[in-house]
Amino acid sequence: MKLIILGAAAGGGFPQWNCACANCARARRGDPAARPRTQAALAVSVNNSDYVIFNASPDLREQILATPALQPRSGLRDSPIAAAVLTGGDVDFTAGLLNLREGHRFALYAGRRILDLIEDSRIFRVLDGGLVPRRELPVDMPTRLADGMGRDLGMTVEAFVVPGKVALYAEDASRTDFGSSEGDTIGLRIADDAGKAFFYIPGCARVSADVAARVRGAGLVLFDGTLWRDNEMIEAGLLPKTGARMGHISVSGPEGSIAAFAGLEVGRKVFVHVNNSNPMILDDTPERAEAERAGWTVAHDGMEIEL
Repeated sequence: MKLIILGAAAGGGFPQWNCACANCARARRGDPAARPRTQAALAVSVNNSDYVIFNASPDLREQILATPALQPRSGLRDSPIAAAVLTGGDVDFTAGLLNLREGHRFALYAGRRILDLIEDSRIFRVLDGGLVPRRELPVDMPTRLADGMGRDLGMTVEAFVVPGKVALYAEDASRTDFGSSEGDTIGLRIADDAGKAFFYIPGCARVSADVAARVRGAGLVLFDGTLWRDNEMIEAGLLPKTGARMGHISVSGPEGSIAAFAGLEVGRKVFVHVNNSNPMILDDTPERAEAERAGWTVAHDGMEIEL
């Protein structure tokens, strides 16, 4: 099974288009320790021919252009993208679907709540239902992935609910509790027929007992690395929101992901969905060194993993 990190950054990418923070400034200067990253997405194949996209970031067109494996191979119109699977309804994970509207046949998988958000938005009707069947991804139940014609893709995914938050555009202004309803954010266990498997959890507000039990002993986990500390956006003067308010666990601290994974015996741990404000996104910071000492890798665009 081949994994390609199409994008490793959180919403807005790195550098973010309207951000002049120190991190983004270094990236714009071409600092080799501040490698640019597009917004989080993953491509997976078991045969190097058919690919499944996990989340469709707003940068999907750019990511396809940068990834030869996803480019046309034969005929006037062709794409190896056979299916897309969504782990949340945020713009960061769904807007890229609009790049796949030019008459391409593929299957779209998501949880019921996520599919409902897409169906409620008229703009996604550009994805012709006759070409792009919507298929519900039930939680806690293995689902065999197939392309738009029903052809088996050699992959099984199991979705499970993780602590998260409803998509920003779906928030109710009258609410003060913006925590998730069941299914707003999901994690995935992705496996091939040879028994090789990994976890993809790009958005998570807390490593609950259930999440910990699922990933314990896993060979590979790709996990939410949005913020280094909960209030870093506020301290930097970038946004008046904590990580918890945005539905993302912090990397550091006693309640952070490094601490939560410390005793779970995961073979390989990779941070994805890293925000432009997170000092860990830079190769030469103490925070990056701390993450690496704890056994974590910080993903970058184009990173490939073979299982």
